[in-house]
Amino acid sequence: MLSSAGMEAVIVDYGAGNLRSVARAVARAGFEPIVSDKPAAVEAARIVILPGVGAAAHTMASLRERGLEKPLKAYIASGRPFLGVCMGLQALMTYSEEGGRHECLDIIPGRVTRLPEGLKTPQMGWNSIQDLKSHPVLKDIPEGAYFYFVHSYYVEPEDQSVVAATTEYGCTMPSVVIKDNIVATQFHPEKSGAHGLRFYRNFLQLAARDEIQAAAGRA
Repeated sequence: MLSSAGMEAVIVDYGAGNLRSVARAVARAGFEPIVSDKPAAVEAARIVILPGVGAAAHTMASLRERGLEKPLKAYIASGRPFLGVCMGLQALMTYSEEGGRHECLDIIPGRVTRLPEGLKTPQMGWNSIQDLKSHPVLKDIPEGAYFYFVHSYYVEPEDQSVVAATTEYGCTMPSVVIKDNIVATQFHPEKSGAHGLRFYRNFLQLAARDEIQAAAGRA
């Protein structure tokens, strides 16, 4: 088995915060976290994580100001392993309706839309996920496991086959999206205790063995 010792995972810094907890989770999973806002770091990376909190307009503006939009698109198109967390999932869609229409990375066709009226927003706290697919990124995570969410908007991919797990909060929304080399979550695994750490470890170990895309094809 390929050792993960010394293997780096680039955590993209676009000013969205939450980087320290992501870096800690990556380190606890046995990998070396490299937090960077440099396009060259993304271009050279073997594993990329795009975390984040906040609004789509600010996220996309920050990615563009730092020259990160094109490198991220090229990195994902290359087939290398990519993990998006919360805003990192939403940024993959075609556009977001948060504060008006804002164009996103358009890597997974679909939109980001507001949670239904009448709910307490943001959804902030623990909620369970229901698996729709068997994928090794969810290995040893029980059905109905709880993860930590903080968001007011959620994704609606055009192709529902990319949805690997869902969560109920006034509607049935995607909480894990998997497409080819892309794994993305609406929840924050780095804030989700043992199950969240297992999720990071599963993703990183699959990424180290270049098995993310193959696993997606089998799911």
